[in-house]
Amino acid sequence: MVLKVFTFKATCDAPERLQCGIQDPATESMEWLINLHNYVMGDLIVVLIIIMFLLYQILNAEHDIALNFTKTKAVPKSNKAFSHSKFLEIFWTVIPACVLLVIATPTFNLLYALDDLADPGLIVKITGHQWYWSYEYAREIDDLFSFDAYLVKTEDLHFGSLRLLETNQKLELPHNIHIRLLITSADVLHSWTIPSFGIKVDACPGRLTQASIFIKRPGLYFGQCSEICGVNHGFMPIVVRGIDPLVFYKD
Repeated sequence: MVLKVFTFKATCDAPERLQCGIQDPATESMEWLINLHNYVMGDLIVVLIIIMFLLYQILNAEHDIALNFTKTKAVPKSNKAFSHSKFLEIFWTVIPACVLLVIATPTFNLLYALDDLADPGLIVKITGHQWYWSYEYAREIDDLFSFDAYLVKTEDLHFGSLRLLETNQKLELPHNIHIRLLITSADVLHSWTIPSFGIKVDACPGRLTQASIFIKRPGLYFGQCSEICGVNHGFMPIVVRGIDPLVFYKD
């Protein structure tokens, strides 16, 4: 029994208890997003160090002025390095602009890459309902396959299953194939989100939104609706199983 649970945990991408980091990426898009996150965090650390250094200099200068005023009873003079300093004004105007340009360059490149839709090998239509998901796709020409995915209730869960994340049917998608997603809603706003894919697309009623994914490895991927769509908003899980293309089209 312990071996089964270990195998399940090792082959699925789902939130873990007290998790603070990002889930392992399963698509190139998510890998790019993680790299951008780490790049921006590095820039923020540098900015934080500079700000803390300036604060230290200001507080140290103010302490010296207060100490000198206590001893001499003279009127304290302002610190010329931080008061009416042209150099400092140029510094806090130019440097932040340069930092924003450094962050904007990879961000625009990533936005352009994410919006690039390659010729898909499979098209999947996803429809959000209150409160479940419907899926439609064709494995072969004139062979439309559709089903509804509902939350598995707590009393129906098997040992090792994830509460509030399991569905009665899983969306099976082939890996190493370009997949186009057509996402819409039948009633209110929903959001189809899987962290390991780096995808979060709003499902809007009366509107068809496109997205593309390229799953790089097999596995079991969990997500949830990320839009506050009603009283049962937290009970719209998403489960995708990445399988071999030969097995996908054979079945």
